[in-house]
Amino acid sequence: MIRGSDGWLYYRDSLNDYLGTGQMSERALFNVAHSLAMMQEYVERQGAKFLFTIAPNKNSLYGEHMPYYDSRKVSDEKNLTRIRSWLEKEGVQYVDLYRVLSEQEEVLYHKRDSHWNNKGAALAADTLLNALGKEHLTLTEAPYEVRTDFTGDLDAMLYPLAVTPEEEIYYDGLDRFAYVGEVESTFDPRITTVNPGAGGSLVMYRDSFGNALLPFLANQYGDAWFSRGIPYQMTDLAAHGADTVIVERAERFLPEMAENPPQMEGRLMLPEGEIIREAAKVSGIRAEQQGTYVKLSGAVDEAYLENDSRIGVRVNGNVYEAFPATVTVEDESRDGGFVLYLASDAWKDGGEEIDILIQKGDTWYEIGGCVM
Repeated sequence: MIRGSDGWLYYRDSLNDYLGTGQMSERALFNVAHSLAMMQEYVERQGAKFLFTIAPNKNSLYGEHMPYYDSRKVSDEKNLTRIRSWLEKEGVQYVDLYRVLSEQEEVLYHKRDSHWNNKGAALAADTLLNALGKEHLTLTEAPYEVRTDFTGDLDAMLYPLAVTPEEEIYYDGLDRFAYVGEVESTFDPRITTVNPGAGGSLVMYRDSFGNALLPFLANQYGDAWFSRGIPYQMTDLAAHGADTVIVERAERFLPEMAENPPQMEGRLMLPEGEIIREAAKVSGIRAEQQGTYVKLSGAVDEAYLENDSRIGVRVNGNVYEAFPATVTVEDESRDGGFVLYLASDAWKDGGEEIDILIQKGDTWYEIGGCVM
């Protein structure tokens, strides 16, 4: 962790974002945005709503207490802001919490924790619910009390035997929902809640920023399921009968999103127009069993790809669109990768003919393949 001025603590894993170093490539940003668009398309085909949001790093909002690092800044550009245009281009339903939180005069993160306080979480929940058109009472206007009893995660790591309790806000009326089964804390990997007085069903994929969000959202849905599992399992939508899917991810985890597209069966596609055969290097093609799916992955030479090139995989004559992804081939990270999940019964486990297609502009190219 990083010790700042006036008792502020910051999570060290957010330092690259703060300094503007090691930024994601445009292709990697596309990988995230297009995978979310494919996920959204799947959700909407099931008749449900989809929403994505990013929880800003603490020092992206409140960097004035960071120590001497300003002199080492490479750029003020951030993945958090650079990805906006890609999300817009891909049509992803997105709530920009960075803009919302930046507009507030009040500090809405804890000094000695890496996350927002309950008031920040209430504002985030209000913003998400408004974007979804979910009727609710404004959460930030509910009565609350302030207690000095909150222990920050960074404080507990740095001073486990001498933590400094901070003020926290506790809103009234957050007890209308109930947990299903035993729940140790809102950090549990999978949590189910019910509220007989509310309507709708929610599936939310979240990280630790979702801990404080959970009670606010659970109060607004008759049934809700919160998961920290990676990759996101899209069978959850049907399993929980959800009419709404929310994906929340912390800013510092955006590079990991490019590496972990959601797990769902590939959709058949029909490339429009003539397909031109042209050779390009495709490497690391492999197939592996993952649960009820066969996972196909590999990488295309990035010199041959445009930033927004889609990738198709023909398997035994059927063409599926693969998730664009950042993959590791021969110990090297490659932003020109792809991941495709096929149902096991679509895979003969021997003698499959694999061809890789890529889109550049309005034209599709068949660039190579193999027999597996």
